[in-house]
Amino acid sequence: MAAVGRLLDPMKMGGEAESLRSQLQERIVGQDEAISEIVEVYQAFRTGLAGTGRPVGSFLLLGPTGSGKTRTVEALAECLLGDRRAVTKIDCAEFQHSHEIAKLIGSPPGYLGHRETHPLLSQETLNQYHTETLKLSIVLFDEIEKASDALWNLLLGILDKATLTLGDNRHVDFSNALIFLTSNLGAREMEDLARPKLGFAAARADDTAAATDARIAQAGLGAARRRFAPEFMNRIDKTVVFAPLGEQNLRQILQIELQFVHERLYQATGSTSIRFTTSRAAQDFLLREGTDARYGARHLKRALERLLVHPLSSLIASNQVQAGDSLLVDLDSVHSRLSFRKEPKETAATADEAVAKSRAA
Repeated sequence: MAAVGRLLDPMKMGGEAESLRSQLQERIVGQDEAISEIVEVYQAFRTGLAGTGRPVGSFLLLGPTGSGKTRTVEALAECLLGDRRAVTKIDCAEFQHSHEIAKLIGSPPGYLGHRETHPLLSQETLNQYHTETLKLSIVLFDEIEKASDALWNLLLGILDKATLTLGDNRHVDFSNALIFLTSNLGAREMEDLARPKLGFAAARADDTAAATDARIAQAGLGAARRRFAPEFMNRIDKTVVFAPLGEQNLRQILQIELQFVHERLYQATGSTSIRFTTSRAAQDFLLREGTDARYGARHLKRALERLLVHPLSSLIASNQVQAGDSLLVDLDSVHSRLSFRKEPKETAATADEAVAKSRAA
């Protein structure tokens, strides 16, 4: 009888890919599908099995504003390149007219101002964030539905041949680039489908999360297919729909944002950082003030700045709190705002304990 070989598991990820997935999940909440798609493409690139003659991967990210599309791209840059700003970002709202394309590729020789025009998509721009261990560029075309036809034509060439020709006939190679395109198409329909899960409303008893997510994905894909030409959609490797964020997602994001505030305080005051803990009532208040179906987590961040960060800066500027102090942030229900109370020195938690409490709350 012939020997039977050991069954292999193609679903098992490599150590580097698992590490990237874990880091992204720490930063991005509620969008595991998008993370998985990105990690799979990155692993193929690192093992040398990515396709040749095209970009490493091209992703169309659909979903309402504040659902994490741009944040996902920035988090990827932070995990891979060490800086969330290591992204070549093109705001397509600035290129709604054909003549504005010269800002991207430069003016051809003979045109007025040719020598003064510096293209935004040069090879030097793409390569500026490369490291010794990772030669990878991350390019983001934000709000792609606002782009002019001239930009669409450029994108077709980039997505198909990984090549862009500049105004002076130099060529830009995108074969070592991950390309992301974001769009809000279908956002209103997706929000309507997800509305029972948003904020503090209860989900319908006769519906399941999987069924709702499937309808949301179909709504996003349908809107994209109606707006984008088939030749464009055929050049996209992955189309990912970001669902609107629910209450539990926003609670997780709040913990991440509170941790960012801790880190900002540490950077501002050094090793004897000002520490704070937030009560459950304070967190509920931040969620109520920051939950909005139209703006998602972006609105929550603005509420956090207005209700927590700005009062903290006033307390520091007026010398009411100093380095080494520990604060309890609670809810002042009478005035509908947060209250800040300095805790006694002998009962103050360490910085690490404060962070742990914030994450566990």
